[in-house]
Amino acid sequence: FEPLQHFIFFFSHSVALPNFSQPLAIKWLVVKHGDPANATCVACQKDCTENLFDLEKAQGEVRKNGTTLSWTIDRLTEWDMFIMCYYNTDDGDQCCSNLELTVYQPPESVSISFVNHTGPMFEHQQYRLQCSVQDVAPVQNLTVTFYRGTKALGHLQSNSEEKKAVNKTFTLDITASKDDDGALYWCEAKLELGSDGPQPPPVETTEKLTAAVYFLITITDGDTLHLNCSSVGNPSPTYTWTLPSDKASSYNGSVLTIKSVGFKHEGQYTCTVTNTAGTVTKEFDVDVQGEFCHVQIFTRK
Repeated sequence: FEPLQHFIFFFSHSVALPNFSQPLAIKWLVVKHGDPANATCVACQKDCTENLFDLEKAQGEVRKNGTTLSWTIDRLTEWDMFIMCYYNTDDGDQCCSNLELTVYQPPESVSISFVNHTGPMFEHQQYRLQCSVQDVAPVQNLTVTFYRGTKALGHLQSNSEEKKAVNKTFTLDITASKDDDGALYWCEAKLELGSDGPQPPPVETTEKLTAAVYFLITITDGDTLHLNCSSVGNPSPTYTWTLPSDKASSYNGSVLTIKSVGFKHEGQYTCTVTNTAGTVTKEFDVDVQGEFCHVQIFTRK
């Protein structure tokens, strides 16, 4: 085909382009799946009254007004649609131009979870987070970001060239630390379609996933032990401690202190934190190691 020089695709929101001696830039139309759409092709703007011209399409209607071809569709349901406008010269040559059409579907839903893991994590162990995005297109324009609190942990994209809406899962490996205990993990799915797409880009976020991390504290027999259950709340919370063997404690502070740890102190300690908004608990498993006279403490929520 010869390069098209006097041939324009433009849309209802675009300004008309002047004639150029060089081929015109490709034009894009971004449409949500199921929405109406329209485009106009101006073919052979001068000295072409006897030329053959038309518009090829898979769906929709075409109306002609002189050398202007108007394409409309009430509901765009094809994911990969081909639209070409062309004219044939008296010499048998053909000039043509394609409308670059992107059909998109914002994410239907997004969820976050751990892969093959439930319950608390252990410090220094590796775990895999997965963010599952449902019914999105085109998936190559999707960016998924994992977060811990407000900190972005990674940005992921797909290499798929699939045009229709698909389900896609993205994964990120993390290594648990004691600082992650109580952290909120979540992910965000953003469909970025450029300046011709919806502004701001469609975004879906997941629920927050609260992490519980078991971590080990080793102290020497006879040392002072601190079990920290400090919490932030409004109104300020109250604290209740339950000692091993379900013995209630009269202590009501946020940090339980045992000045000299011994074998009699091993067992499970439960801290209950309460205010008018609700109640949470945190458990401390204290294990006294007799051979080396060490105390091991595992905490969990």
